[in-house]
Amino acid sequence: MKKEIPASECTSISPEESESMEITNKFGLPDFVADALTFSDYSRGDAQISVTQLIDSPRVVQLQKQHADKETKDVVDFVWSRFGTSVHLMFEESLKATESPAITEERLFTEWKGWKLSGAIDIQEVEDDGVTISDFKVTSVWSVINAKSCWHKQLNAYAYLVRKAKGQTVKKLQIVAILRDWQRRKAESERNYPNAPVVVVDIPLWSEKEQDNYIEEQMDRHVGAEFDAAIDSPLIECSSEEMWEKATVYAVMRKGRKSAVKLFPSDKLAQGMLDGLDDTHYIEVRVGEKTRCTQDWCSVSAYCDQYQGELQNAG
Repeated sequence: MKKEIPASECTSISPEESESMEITNKFGLPDFVADALTFSDYSRGDAQISVTQLIDSPRVVQLQKQHADKETKDVVDFVWSRFGTSVHLMFEESLKATESPAITEERLFTEWKGWKLSGAIDIQEVEDDGVTISDFKVTSVWSVINAKSCWHKQLNAYAYLVRKAKGQTVKKLQIVAILRDWQRRKAESERNYPNAPVVVVDIPLWSEKEQDNYIEEQMDRHVGAEFDAAIDSPLIECSSEEMWEKATVYAVMRKGRKSAVKLFPSDKLAQGMLDGLDDTHYIEVRVGEKTRCTQDWCSVSAYCDQYQGELQNAG
């Protein structure tokens, strides 16, 4: 069966991919369960690109379009995205019932050099001194502790849209995070662990110039990738950030201790510290990796010549 699939937290699924993707039901779930998990009425509207696609890699977006008919996912892969949709509906219905003046699920549009950008904003609270933008996320504790950079990009892109489409000033950005893996025991015992399963995360508001520069740079990269794909030219490569690249680090360890005494970016620096320690210490090499460039995180890694070339070089 084929269904329209909602995008995940920080990565995009193009309309082309969602329309063509084959969805399996390996665990034999009843049809009404499978239909509920894969249903979505998402649309980017009359636009060439959505905010979710804009903040993603132009290479990934184009490869998704090119290989949409080869993609396969199982219905159980969409449990958490559907749970996120349910949370959105819960907040939206509550705001309607209480006759809140907040604007919910408004899709805004703006144009840049003939390309139309769109984005649907969860909540806009409009006050005399500006607009507060809130976005709901069903996510992990790890995401909150490590403050995902894509959240910064996404919400500042929404601020850009509010400014360009409505002529209003945004004063605050925030994520309302529902933590699906929160544990009370850890909240009571671990220092940086969130105190509750629902937390509000303040997102830094960029200056208008910073927003403009980021949006224009990303739009330019995506327009260029679209043109390259049309003439069958090599696609722009993913950046280190887009591949979620982690550098190799050298950890000075002590026998009997699980965590590192200290981390170093080079073996020479780690060795310098080790030379001054006793023989209970040693160096552990933690090899870097491009976390996203696997089938678990990137649906098009099998078709990506950049990634496949790196695999060949490594092998």
